[in-house]
This record gives sequence, C-alpha cells and structure tokens, in this order.
Amino acid sequence: MSSKAFIRIGAHSHVHGLGLDEKGKAKFKAGGLVGQIKAREAAGLVVELIRQGKMAGRAVLLAGPPGTGKTAIAIAIARELGSDVPFVQLSGSEIYSTEVKKTEVLMRALRKAIGVRIREKRWVLEGEIAEFEPHFVPHPYNPYQKVVEKAKLTLRTKDQRVTYTIGPDVAEQMISRGVKKGMVIMIDKESARVSLLGISEESAKELGYDIGRIPKVPVPTGPVEKEREFVYTTTLDELDELFHKQSGGGGLMSFLFGATEERKEIDPEIRARVDSWVKDQVEKGRAEIIPGVLFLDEIHMLDIEAFSFLNRALESELAPIVIMASNRGKTKIRGTDIVSPHGMPLDLLDRLLIIPTHPYNADEVKEILKIRAGEEGVKLEDAALELLTKFGTEISLRYAVQLMAPAAERAQYFGRDTVTVEDVEAVRDRFASIEESIEHLAKWEEKFMK
Repeated sequence: MSSKAFIRIGAHSHVHGLGLDEKGKAKFKAGGLVGQIKAREAAGLVVELIRQGKMAGRAVLLAGPPGTGKTAIAIAIARELGSDVPFVQLSGSEIYSTEVKKTEVLMRALRKAIGVRIREKRWVLEGEIAEFEPHFVPHPYNPYQKVVEKAKLTLRTKDQRVTYTIGPDVAEQMISRGVKKGMVIMIDKESARVSLLGISEESAKELGYDIGRIPKVPVPTGPVEKEREFVYTTTLDELDELFHKQSGGGGLMSFLFGATEERKEIDPEIRARVDSWVKDQVEKGRAEIIPGVLFLDEIHMLDIEAFSFLNRALESELAPIVIMASNRGKTKIRGTDIVSPHGMPLDLLDRLLIIPTHPYNADEVKEILKIRAGEEGVKLEDAALELLTKFGTEISLRYAVQLMAPAAERAQYFGRDTVTVEDVEAVRDRFASIEESIEHLAKWEEKFMK
C-alpha cells in the first residue's frame, strides 16, 4: 500500500511575502504578488511599524473592488511577520452564531491574535538511563496482582552518574511509557512528570536502532540535576480558557500538558485577571507579549453593535493589529438606515490607515495567470494564455483563474498535457460568468422557484 502526501492548493498558496526590496520598494512581480505597487509598499510600512511595536491599537483597511488582491496582501503581511507572530483570519459573517454572542466571537478572535511567550525555570533530572530496577509488591486488595512500590534509577550524563530511589508515581510513568536502559529521559522534580527525549546515540548503535519512532539524541552533559528554562508560546485566548477552567489555579504546567474542555463565553472579570497576570509576568521578565494580526474580511457584514464593540476594543492596551478588507462602496451600515463608505461608521473609518487596491491591467493579469498555472501544475500554450488574459481583463480575474483547471482536465481527455485555445474556448462556452448568469436568470425568471 502506497502513501501519498496530502496537497491542497489554496487560492493564495502562492503568496510568500510582499515582494519588496531592502528600501521597501515593490517589485512588479515578487513574493507571489503582481502589481498593486502602492498598496504593497504601504503594507510594507505597516509591517515595519508592527515590528517596531508602533501599531498597537491601530487598524488598517484594505479597500478595493473584488479580485484586486486584498486578502493576498493581508496574507503577505502575515508571511513577512514570520511564523512566531499570531495571524487570525475571520470573515465578517462568522460572528453571527446562535450559541455565542457576536461580541464574544470578536473578543475571542482579538485575543487569539495576541501571543504570550512564557519563560519558566524548573529543576529537572536529565540523563541516559544506566539502570532501572522497579520493585513490585502484592496489590493490597488483589493478591494475584502486583504493583510497583518504588524503583532504583541510575541516570548518567557525560560528566556525572547518580542513583536515585523513585516513588511509585514516577516508576509507573516510566513502565507505562516503556522506557528502558539507553533511553534519555527528563523528570520534572516539582510535578514528577517524565518526558522521554529519545534514545542515546551510543545505545542506538549498540542496539541497532537505525530506523524507528524514537529519535536519537546525544547523551546530556553537565550534572544530572539542573535548572532548565522552558519557553512556551500561548495566546491570551488560551490563558482565558485556563483561568476560566481552573479559576486561576492549577498551575501553568497542567494547562500546557493537560486537556481542556470547550467553553462558550468567558467572564470579563476572568479576562481582566489574565491581563493583570500577563502584565505582572512581563514586568518580572518571565514573559513577553507578541502582538499579532487579526484579519477581518467582509468587514461590511458587521452590524452597528459589532462596530461599536470593535472601536472600543482597539483602545485596549492588549489589542492586536487589526486588518480589515471591504469590497463595498457606499452602502447601509448593517442594523441602521445610515449610508456610509464601505458600510462602516465614519468614527471608525477616521481612525484607520486605508490602503486602496485597484483593478489589474492586462500585463498584471497575464503574470498572475502564469503564477497560478505554475502553482496548479497547468501548462498553457501562449495563445491559450492570451485568451485567458482577455477573459481576465474583460470579465474578471477570478473567472479566468477558475477556467484553468477545467481546461486542463479537458486537455487530458484528448491526451494532451498542454492547454490549447480550443480547451479554453470549450470551457468558456460551458461555464457562465456572473453577468451571463444574471442574464440567464432574467430570461428564465418565471421558471425559477419563487
């Protein structure tokens, strides 16, 4: 039986960054993006402000017609910031839920976009197992069953060898995990938690472990008992869940290694306690805040209540960078009769950095089609590419991109690995554009269900 890696080609899987040079100038084609020079350069300035910590509590609006790269630029910003920076994407329509209030959905998304890197020092025992001799005694309630009472454990490093007598909890963990001589383990002295780090490289050679699930690791150096610093990256939302579940108790380790149950809403008092705890840890040098990005697509779908909440949330000390996107012109703010640009309140628009995007020209459409064809593994004849470019310019870029996959499938029917003009024309004749769909609806309106 053969195994094959799962590959999912998304609409923006080709985006790797903003494609800027060292002076912040956008290249015509770079990072998976084409054109939109001013918008990409503006986004590059936003990235630098985020890196310097000067964007806290501010927000950006990407405004432009459909298919002008707003989502691609938002994703490119996240790629530029790196994998350490939280990036949360939310559609405006997602906030409406029958189980959770819309303000709770927004608050949860905002706090998911704020990372917290926690440093914790703990005393541990770390080394290669030189000896492990468990001592069993009869079970107090079942004479036919034996339980471990204690065990003799000898750990060694390259510099030290120490023997310990360990209790039943630690011994049972080791037995259940199948640890044996030659494996490298770490025991947390406070929680008595046993972590299997791997098998030592020396023992792997002796036992012939060339391939297996247990990784090969070097024998530790220094003393067996040592103080180690552990670094955990979490989010404010996950800390909310911890404090909600344990009412502020139970310890960080139980949260990081224990299971958590799903919750619906968090009390504002608990979030206030989390914020206070995080600030205290930051002041003591035990943690640092990683401001992330919340991307709110279809921002016009929010109603006046959600906009009011978002406006207030942006003023919080622990607010992420919020990037919004809208393809609407002047329209009513949801929940009101007020007509406003992008369907957003003017007081919120007034505090945003607005980045406009513009329709692509023919040269830009052609380059984007080349990128998408390469991403999807579609070979196009020059004439076929020119025809798709024409459709992308006259109809829409998205429509031209959508035609590529069925055109490639048709080419395979006829034993070709390259898409021709005939293939493009055939699928163009079979798949309607939005305008043609509207005409079809108007023609057969009486036949459609009311």
